[in-house]
Amino acid sequence: MAMNNDIIGIDLGTTNSAVGVVDSGFPLLLADQEGHRIQPSVVAYMGDDVLTGRAAERCPAESRVRSVKRLLGRKRQDLTHWDRPLNYDANGFAMLQLSEKEVSPEEVSAEILKALKKIAEDRLERAVERAVITVPAYFNDAQRAATKRAGELAGLKVERILSEPTAAALAYGLSSMGDASKIAVYDLGGGTFDISVLEIKGGVFHVLATAGDTALGGDDMDELLAQRVLGKTQFDSLADLEISQSQRLMKACQQAKEQLSDFEEVDVKLPFFSGERHLECTLTRGEFNELIRPLLIKTEKLCRQVMLDADLETIDTVILVGGSTRIPALRAHVEAIFGKTPDTSQHPDEAVALGAVIQGGILSGAVQKMVLLDVTPLSLGVETFGGLMNVLIPRNTTIPCKAGEMFTNAETNQRKMALRVLQGEREMAKDNWQLGQFSVEFQSAPKGQARVGVQFSIDENGILEVLARDTVTGEDTVVEITSAAVDVTDDQVESMVSESVEYAFEDMSERVFTEARLKAEELLPAVEEALAQVGAELDADMLREISQAKREVEESLGRNDANALKAAVQVLDHSTEVMAAMLVEKAMEAITMETP
Repeated sequence: MAMNNDIIGIDLGTTNSAVGVVDSGFPLLLADQEGHRIQPSVVAYMGDDVLTGRAAERCPAESRVRSVKRLLGRKRQDLTHWDRPLNYDANGFAMLQLSEKEVSPEEVSAEILKALKKIAEDRLERAVERAVITVPAYFNDAQRAATKRAGELAGLKVERILSEPTAAALAYGLSSMGDASKIAVYDLGGGTFDISVLEIKGGVFHVLATAGDTALGGDDMDELLAQRVLGKTQFDSLADLEISQSQRLMKACQQAKEQLSDFEEVDVKLPFFSGERHLECTLTRGEFNELIRPLLIKTEKLCRQVMLDADLETIDTVILVGGSTRIPALRAHVEAIFGKTPDTSQHPDEAVALGAVIQGGILSGAVQKMVLLDVTPLSLGVETFGGLMNVLIPRNTTIPCKAGEMFTNAETNQRKMALRVLQGEREMAKDNWQLGQFSVEFQSAPKGQARVGVQFSIDENGILEVLARDTVTGEDTVVEITSAAVDVTDDQVESMVSESVEYAFEDMSERVFTEARLKAEELLPAVEEALAQVGAELDADMLREISQAKREVEESLGRNDANALKAAVQVLDHSTEVMAAMLVEKAMEAITMETP
């Protein structure tokens, strides 16, 4: 087939997925042969056959995989309950254990993407090879890279990994091109929650701030309902159910959740749920609202944090995206948070896919009046001497972007430098998350003489590349951080920003003390050496002043008082200025005498 410029847009969702393309200047979502634009994100492995979507939903529970998006780029410590056995690869990433085979989350996701690719090719009657795929804004580097690999396994060149709230804002902004406005996108889907604040002005979309939780969504609401149902009917706990029972119950609870948006109470009936035993109970909207309240409070904290990060007190519009935003209690909660009646003009299940389509149109040239400026959600940096976090790219920096800094050797004759790549908002390296670590070799030199330039580069997909260069030899070490996950739980991911505020005083105090300690440990030996060289030439008052200042530094080191140590170092530094000048003068005289 002839080559074309089509770039399809794909919303790869936890519960449902969709695909579309810009055709004749209009963004369109594409339907399958049965007329469905929304496809269930379900894959079934039936021997050598792989089925997806509605066909997969009709297969036995043991062969089906649901909500695989929650496993992408995640390790053992990131995961709690899962309804089937999991294994882990050599790097610790989750693998699904099916009855006859082991598959990676990327391989399962690739099957969903292949099915969406086929829908596009059938409708367009031509091959498609390029795509924009959406991910939650708070997907870390490993999760974004895993999504990109899934696209490649499906035979697609992934032109852009696009944040879901940003995609929804693009869909909204298509009808608001002439308006200058600040909007919040509240996106609660099946598996993830995102909140982003954007400014739309003259066709330019600027992401001001973003936050989220990659393990909070409608699936969690279904699980809470399932636990309530089991408690009412005196069946086993959810973790003790067989796979077929678990999936059957979760499906019934998902349907009950949806019905409670329209009715005050619903009946859950599952005949012969366990042998001859039937499962039957009634759930009320009040019960459901009570169950999900802690989840809504979690989203509220993130909403307030993102407004703080964007330095805004009010916004013009709040857009609701994701199937879970149909819940009446959630809509009321969002209105209370922002003081605005939510804008529900966007189709909650289609807005993200439509935004991905628009972004594909921007990249292909089919849409020419819009520009998207996305941001990185957390600060990136390296550990420096003394265990400090040195930020190279602050959080909420517009991407793609580059930033660099020069570092020196901490010890004489040091031959290599270990670089720890960190992500987070805390002052000390130990309190942030390590994304990767590697060594850079360089020629030995006296302390502080070797020079290594370090550059961080984040591409439009939010994937980080680190370059380290020995400035003497010009030799480069380049590492792409694609498979390194943030080895923390999602609760820790969610709380990182709030912790940086909560511990701001303690963190800054520790940083000030560490910087002062490093200065003191460098200054004290230098003072001793200087006294040995010119101490005899100083008067008694100056010697006494230096001795007192030196003793105060030594005592402050033992007291762990940041401000006292910093002040003592400054006093010692000031008291030795005359002595330092004498040393410089002697050095100049020595050079002059050596010059013929």
